[in-house]
Order: sequence, then structure tokens, then C-alpha cells
Amino acid sequence: MSTPCCPQFDPTPWDQKTIQWQDKPFITDRVTSFFHIPLNFPNVMKRIMAKMQNAQAESKEMIVLADENSLWGADVFVDVDKPISDAKMTYISGTFLTKVFEGPYYNMKSWIKQMEAYVQEQGNQLKKMYFYYTTCPKCAKKYGKNYVVILAQV
Repeated sequence: MSTPCCPQFDPTPWDQKTIQWQDKPFITDRVTSFFHIPLNFPNVMKRIMAKMQNAQAESKEMIVLADENSLWGADVFVDVDKPISDAKMTYISGTFLTKVFEGPYYNMKSWIKQMEAYVQEQGNQLKKMYFYYTTCPKCAKKYGKNYVVILAQV
């Protein structure tokens, strides 16, 4: 059995929390999708990881966010410890409500509805959602859990 490439995810610090970021640096790339199903995600992640490693900018958390802004693609953001000069960088600021979900990706529509309800129950108005994919599919299978954190910017 091969060594997992993703650290095992602990949902406790992320479930039903409020987090604030001020100019948190992320390396950014774009994934091509077909009806939100990513087609080149592994290649995009390899490209991102190579730039992070070359710049020695890998973070401890390894937060991988997706902005599912089109049926045909998504922006991917991976947190880094410092800006990388030869990479597209995005700095995310704001207040986010978080909620952890576990299960197969086909539950995403239900999870989004649950997150929208959670934001409303907290007395907030939703501005944007990011999806934090905590492990790759191979590691999720090894760990027996497929966690996804939805971050709702309020």
C-alpha cells in the first residue's frame, strides 16, 4: 500500500466555525470541467505543487479551494506561505462561515442547500461560496472519508 499524499483531515477545527482572512495568499490556476466534473485537476495540481516547491512556499494546512464559477471550469486556489513571483496569485480577505460535509460528491447540491440554510440561520447574507476539497480521491478512499468544507463568505 502506498503512502497517502494528503494529510488526514480533522473536521473539528472547520465545522460550523467563523474564520477571518486578511489578504491570505493563494496560488491560483484554472481547471477545465464538463458540467462541474473536473477534467484536468491532477495536472493543474501538479503544476501548482511544482511552483510551490520551487519557491519553498508550501503551507502547513494545504488548503485547496475551488470556485465553481462555471459549468466548464473552476478557479483553484492553494494556500501558500509567501507570494510566488512566477505564479498567478490571489489574496482572499473576508469573513467566512464554514461547515464540513462527508460523502460522495454527488451530494454537493444538497450540501450547497444546507450551507445556504446555515448562513441564513446565522443571520448572514451569502456573498460567495468556496469549496475546500480536503483530500484527493485516492487518499479519501484510503482514509475511508471524503470530507468537503464549504466556506461561505458573508
